[in-house]
Amino acid sequence: MQHFLTLLDLPADVLQRMIHRAIELKMLHHQKQLPQIFGGAVLGMIFEKSSTRTRVSFEVAMTQCGGSAIFLSPRDAQFGRGEPIEDTARVLSRMVSALMIRTFEHQSIERFAQFSKVPVINALTDEHHPCQVLADIQTFVERKGSIHGKKVAWIGDGNNMCNSYIHAAKQFGFVLYIASPKGYHPAESLLTEFSSQIVLANTPKEAVMDADLVVTDVWASMGQEEEQIVRKEHFRAYQVTPALMDFAHPDALFMHCLPAHRGEEVSHEMLEDPRSVVWDEAENRIHVQRALLEYLLLKADHS
Repeated sequence: MQHFLTLLDLPADVLQRMIHRAIELKMLHHQKQLPQIFGGAVLGMIFEKSSTRTRVSFEVAMTQCGGSAIFLSPRDAQFGRGEPIEDTARVLSRMVSALMIRTFEHQSIERFAQFSKVPVINALTDEHHPCQVLADIQTFVERKGSIHGKKVAWIGDGNNMCNSYIHAAKQFGFVLYIASPKGYHPAESLLTEFSSQIVLANTPKEAVMDADLVVTDVWASMGQEEEQIVRKEHFRAYQVTPALMDFAHPDALFMHCLPAHRGEEVSHEMLEDPRSVVWDEAENRIHVQRALLEYLLLKADHS
């Protein structure tokens, strides 16, 4: 059974084809000619963290192609009352065609996948956010062509998004410059394993210089709200503004997975800047996740 818990779960060539399939499906969507590829399929959606884009994009991706989706929160299901992960996985995977999970500990989704009979998709954990990065890559390819060999700058916290960008650098062949305050870099194990794809920059300006893509995220992720005041002080010099963006390549793009805290990690002016493609990036969650679901469900049917 093929799962998608990180970008390393699928071969690089499969991910490349998935990006181009997402672009094709997007075109068909705009032409109102989407194929009904999910007829009869049901996606189970488990949310232990709140969501706007993730829930809507997965549900739309399924329903527009003839499938359906079921939303489950801890308030509505037994897993929120202490049912073991393996029991929930065994039961739900006998009832739905695939499962997507948005949760806290990455080990939880790994254990869930271990006992599932259907594909499991990581819709965000504390360690990785692979679906969002697929949407980012699709957005870049649509605007600029292949990201292979390009320079990407990550500004801010070495969080789950940054971790998935490290994996993406390996899978899609770009160099990732990371600018984070001291004490907020990604895990040393990741930096060591993917050292050939990563450069730790001393300042945001150094990271952004001649970059083809500049990316940031909130300074305090879900579950870190109590650190908000301290983090604001540590990250004060890491806000992405038009002035910082001016050090990038003249036709560079700016991305943010949203929701954005305007005036913190990104200025209001930068989010509305012509170089910002955050709205395309958000829409593309639908199209690339549709391509991902198509691949996983087709593979499951043939296994």
